[in-house]
Amino acid sequence: MRYFFEDYALDTDRRELHRGPTVVPTAPQVFDLLDYLIRNRAHVVSKDDLANAIWHGRIVSDMALTTRLNAARSAIGDSGEEQRLIKTLPRKGFRFVGAVHEGDRPSGTAAAVSDTELSTAALALPDKPSIAVLPFENISGDPEQEYFAEGMVEEIITALSRFKWLVVIARNSSSTFKGRPFDIKEVGRRLGVHYVLEGSVRKAAGKVRITGQLIDALTGAHIWADRFERDLTDVFALQDELTIAVVSAIQPSLMQAEFEIAARRPPENLTAYDLLLRARQKSYLITREGIAETAQLAQRALDLDPRSSFAAVLAASAHLNNVIFGFTVDPQFDRSEAKRLIRLALSLDENNAVVLSNAGRIVAYLDGDYETAIDYCDRAVTCNPNESVAWLFTGGVYRFAGQYEEAIRSFERGIRVSPLSPFLPSFFAGIGTALNELRRFEEAVVVFKQALRLNSSHGVAFRGLASALAHLGRDAEARVAAARLLEVDPAFTISGCIARGGQTNSKLLIEGLRKAGLPE
Repeated sequence: MRYFFEDYALDTDRRELHRGPTVVPTAPQVFDLLDYLIRNRAHVVSKDDLANAIWHGRIVSDMALTTRLNAARSAIGDSGEEQRLIKTLPRKGFRFVGAVHEGDRPSGTAAAVSDTELSTAALALPDKPSIAVLPFENISGDPEQEYFAEGMVEEIITALSRFKWLVVIARNSSSTFKGRPFDIKEVGRRLGVHYVLEGSVRKAAGKVRITGQLIDALTGAHIWADRFERDLTDVFALQDELTIAVVSAIQPSLMQAEFEIAARRPPENLTAYDLLLRARQKSYLITREGIAETAQLAQRALDLDPRSSFAAVLAASAHLNNVIFGFTVDPQFDRSEAKRLIRLALSLDENNAVVLSNAGRIVAYLDGDYETAIDYCDRAVTCNPNESVAWLFTGGVYRFAGQYEEAIRSFERGIRVSPLSPFLPSFFAGIGTALNELRRFEEAVVVFKQALRLNSSHGVAFRGLASALAHLGRDAEARVAAARLLEVDPAFTISGCIARGGQTNSKLLIEGLRKAGLPE
């Protein structure tokens, strides 16, 4: 069955949502939610109706339901404020209120792409990175293991779909290549993607091995390849673990490939997306120059594309970093710009993990409103538990709030989902700062040194290291760390650090800085 509304088509047989000829990436539960609402559009459906239909009667939190509902609205160009197609009726439930036509598309309106068209037409590339995950080959020699290979592909597609900067082709489109030879460039041409992920699954002797390779479909070049082997215990837990491993491995490789493409682009031909990529790469540099360039590039991207939530959030983060790291020459300006830009980003995309976690960090640091900040961050990691930046900022918010054990758990989860993250020094510095406040000074010294091995000019790590060493009575080493801090941050003073904000619950940090002899 096909349901047509506005310029969308929901194909329940192929489990695809189309907008004109383009497949809209849709997670399985989000697709089921849309399907259920459209099929029952004649009446209001309750939360219990949705729980029974989508989650098969399992207990579902309001947050989980809200997240799926927001994702469904986003997929069809709707929002909670507009409610053009999906309407919420307070204390009653939800109803799909758009005009729907079943069967063939009425004449004079856009049509979803047909099977014949898919097999012959080359689709244009979208204006952001795009990927198809092809069916993984089952090389176990056991046809009954086919479900495991298919389950892995679906889990990887769902996980990748949560990254808002990435277009992911629905499984039913990519599955058309199952069981037959194909050319990667032809796959890219037919599905309209820049990148293709292919792989295989082998289960034998109580173990499972997954291999994967990421390929540039335009050139045929291999970008990444790896294999993952685990003991075969709980199948579903194993799928979750392997999904995290695969996604955390390919996501940085994808982003690096995009960085290199943007770097080769002539300055006169830079698009908003190119500027955004350059801004994102500069944001990894925790230096005065790096932050300034991030703000400048992100603002240029926002000028070209005023509806880019990523440009708004990168610019907001740069203004906040100026305050946090003491680089600001006009604190009031940077504070007000950070708040203005994060409000803009939220208005553009309120279900984006990076936007939500940045909102939490800004509210915590600039307003001291930890309850609201934690709510933002909890929503962020629910939206995309594989987004390492969301875990980084969530850890920071819990640390600002004085919940140090929770902060450490968040930082460690972020490292787990992205062990090669360019923000790794900040993860370690965050763990060390939380350990300091828990009086676990020896452990703090170890992780601060890990941070500095990765980034020898990380001011937060030098600050924490000087404090931890001073608390341990290792005065000579503390003075060396303090001197290094003043080299990377010559204007640093303890009073200035306090005035920047975010130090309400950092009493032991401040005490240690005084013991280390840093200027008041």
